[in-house]
Amino acid sequence: MKNNCSLCDYKSAAAQKLTPDELKNLAPNCVTVKFKKGDTIIRQGTYSTNVAYLKKGLVKIHIDGPYHVQVVRIVKPRNYLGLPTTFGDKINQYSVTAIDESEVCFIDITTFRQMLQMNPDFTNQIMLELCKSELESYQKCVNRTQKQIRGKLADVLLDFADNIFKADTFTINVTQEDLGNLVDASRESVSRVMAEFSKDGIIEMKGKQVKILDKTSLQLISKKG
Repeated sequence: MKNNCSLCDYKSAAAQKLTPDELKNLAPNCVTVKFKKGDTIIRQGTYSTNVAYLKKGLVKIHIDGPYHVQVVRIVKPRNYLGLPTTFGDKINQYSVTAIDESEVCFIDITTFRQMLQMNPDFTNQIMLELCKSELESYQKCVNRTQKQIRGKLADVLLDFADNIFKADTFTINVTQEDLGNLVDASRESVSRVMAEFSKDGIIEMKGKQVKILDKTSLQLISKKG
């Protein structure tokens, strides 16, 4: 699906720094692709010729490790998915898979790099996004290695509520195995702790829908780890 970048309602904060002429030049060098749940958007180990930008939906970033697939993070819309490859290695170092029906804008990598060279405001915003992502990765790494499973699951639920869905009632469309990968725990352990949260009146579960009933308790569990 071809793009009219000037009229796009899903511009990134960086793209909003582009001039009308730059947006006009961008349009023929990007294309929007729709993905179904479970579709691979980026495959680890493949050559990268585009920058991927998530316009709609929800995706997971995961890496094939020596023993199993590690889910690194869940990404919501209006985020770039391949910036590290843009600045560094030309080979994708991770995979991206759609969790929900998603729309991704693929931008020609040469065009993207030209915009970085020509527009300092665009470049500055991209660097800010990279720095923010890196700091978040550091914090999540610390949490995953130093917190117990209750604290790590509390972190994930709060992240879903406050950052991804921006609501205390949401549907988790990832499997409990994926949640386990996200917090470095077994699927059985995730199921057990979620059941404990439900029994304690902290959350209410109906299928894959989760409703946070006692956010203060969840925040306390997250803080204590």
